[in-house]
Amino acid sequence: MNGITRNATLAARKQLSAASFVCRTCRQQQQRRQYSSNIPPPPPAPPAAGYAALPSRRLISVAGPDAAKFLQGVITGNIASKEARARQTGFYAAFLNATGRVLHDVFVYPDIAGLGGGVAAESEQAGTRFLIEVDANEAERLAKHIKRYKLRAKLNVRLLAADEATVWHAWDDGGKPITTDAALLSTTTKDPRTPGLGYRLVQGKDTPPPLDLDATTEDSYTIRRYMQGVAEGQDEIIREHALPQETNMDYMNGIDYHKGCYVGQELTIRTKHRGVVRKRILPCMIYDVDRAIPQTLQYRPEQDANHGPEGLPAETIPRETSIGRSGKRGRSAGKWLKGIGNVGLGLCRLEIMTDVVLPGETAASTFDPASEFLLQWGEEDKNNAVKIKAFVPEWLRNGLASAQ
Repeated sequence: MNGITRNATLAARKQLSAASFVCRTCRQQQQRRQYSSNIPPPPPAPPAAGYAALPSRRLISVAGPDAAKFLQGVITGNIASKEARARQTGFYAAFLNATGRVLHDVFVYPDIAGLGGGVAAESEQAGTRFLIEVDANEAERLAKHIKRYKLRAKLNVRLLAADEATVWHAWDDGGKPITTDAALLSTTTKDPRTPGLGYRLVQGKDTPPPLDLDATTEDSYTIRRYMQGVAEGQDEIIREHALPQETNMDYMNGIDYHKGCYVGQELTIRTKHRGVVRKRILPCMIYDVDRAIPQTLQYRPEQDANHGPEGLPAETIPRETSIGRSGKRGRSAGKWLKGIGNVGLGLCRLEIMTDVVLPGETAASTFDPASEFLLQWGEEDKNNAVKIKAFVPEWLRNGLASAQ
């Protein structure tokens, strides 16, 4: 009797186990849907023209008789124009550490309107007051960095409050002027990082600039950056890890190779003349593991009923997740940085993930167009995975080709 009861119990357990069994693929999809239910849907595609405030950026005032001389020795850009005159608009540059790694990516603007207040407002001499735009999360650290190294330089450093001045970005893909205000145009900085990215404007307080465009959100600007392969801030340009060339600053007008000495110059120059940059930040597109390789880079937030591939948007992928080869073992092909929806940025090995031919080589040695790449993260029982495709923007491809 006991044997019959035991057999019946075992049979019931097997039936229950079979009924409750969920295959690994289905379990992952359930976990993705549950995980993404608490995440807001990705923003819509950016408009062809618009402008947006950038709360992710803050401004630091550097003003005083020695301001220009000091900045010239600590940034990769030239504080003066090509004609050796004081600049009237801003420019793109970076602060490096002594070993040539990026500390902060910045825009430097002449503070013509005296928005820095205090010493900046009182100083009337050209070239003695500047505004430094930096990642808002790193602004306090950069201000302390400048104060620490200014030594006896006659300058004043002040971090502007968020409501004192605002950075704006504007664009019009149709090529029309963003404003007919001649005075505003004269102080507007054309973003030099990539063709067609747009314009930078700095306004007092949070007053919108008088532009002939519709206002939109910072997400629209961010998506445009990702689509063009432009990294910004220390979430994407990892502090004290990335070389300026790995972030494409050499082709985004962020490095002046002809200026005098500055902190980190030695390795920067050596890399240009003797080194080979094998990793660069590229725009990437993520897609479901069961889908075909995408041939073009497209932002498609509405592709699935659940936003992103299988309800898993790029925002959920941890920063610095390793990029592996699908179905193969070997060295990492790069690492994920940040994204929105189905697009983002990755630090990619060019010879593995792209057809770019590196200097001194006759062909992309290990690139296979049929190869696919994978992002995997999470615990073993809650593993998430998407495939990733890197694209080389035309402006970068042209720059690399001209350097051959």
